[in-house]
Formats: sequence, C-alpha cells, structure tokens
Amino acid sequence: MSTGTLTAWRFDTPEGAEETLHALEELAREGLIDVHDAAALSWPPGTMKLRTSQLHAPADAGGGSLGGSFWGLLLGYIFFVPLLGAALGTATGLYSGVLSAVGIDDGFINRVRDRVTPGTSALFVLATEGVVDTIRDVLGGRLPSDPIFTDLTAGQDAALRRAFGTGDSPVAGESAGAAAA
Repeated sequence: MSTGTLTAWRFDTPEGAEETLHALEELAREGLIDVHDAAALSWPPGTMKLRTSQLHAPADAGGGSLGGSFWGLLLGYIFFVPLLGAALGTATGLYSGVLSAVGIDDGFINRVRDRVTPGTSALFVLATEGVVDTIRDVLGGRLPSDPIFTDLTAGQDAALRRAFGTGDSPVAGESAGAAAA
C-alpha cells in the first residue's frame, strides 16, 4: 500500500474551499483523480461558527472514506481545543497523541490554526502520495500555491484507517455496496 498525504489549502474567501471541494468531487467521480477523502471548512467573517462539508456523505462513503469522526476530531482539535483550553485537561493530550500516532503532528496543526482565520476557508485532502500534484495540475489556478501538508508513512496511513474504521480502497465516490456488486 502506498503512503498518503494530508494537505490543507487555505483560501482567502469563506466560499473558496467548498467551491473547490465540489470541483474535486466531480473530478473524482469522472475518474480523473483518486482521493481517500476530503473536507472543506468555511469560516465566515465576524463569527466563531465554522461550517464543514465532506467529499462523501456518510451514507454513500466509499471504503477509503474516513468520514465525519476523523474530520470532526481533526477540525475540532485544530479550531476548538484552543478555545476550551484547560477545560479539556487530559483530553487535549489524548487527541494530540491519536493524531500524532497517525502522522498528523503539532507542526501541521499549528500551521493550519495560524493561517485559517475568520473570513477564510480551507480544503483538506487525504490522498495517496503523488495525487496532490495531479490535483494541482487538474485544478490549475483554483488552488492556492502554498499548501500545508504532512506525509504519512504506510504504517501511519494504515493506523489512520484502523482508527476510523475504513477499508483500504482509495476510490472516491464509490459506494460500499458498489464494491460488493
């Protein structure tokens, strides 16, 4: 199994990530790219309310989809843990340990936290190594030029899938039932 990369692109508008997520979903449906999973986070100006959307709805997620539990943990840790601070106590260390064990270290977390602020958005993509370059080539000028990324070893990629109950298939848009048909 090849290794994975978690990449985050920051957009200067609250709509940029979700618009690009829809384009990414269409490319995956057409078979032009293979992604494990993706999510968009939008942070409208003047509010602390963040909106998220995923590449797959949980009901039709393919075997490679990580689903809401992964994105909830990751995005919650990035954006809500700093607000709750000491109130979470040891839970903060637990979340950090789980994410670090699957290759998502504090450096990645802090870079995303520092760059994604009110009035911006971010697109998070988990893909096999090398696919990020293909995504960049296919989407052209839609993506900002300075992604934040962390590479996952094959062991970390497998641990991520085990932790969030996913299979080994990196095919976006294929329902779990389609694989059995």
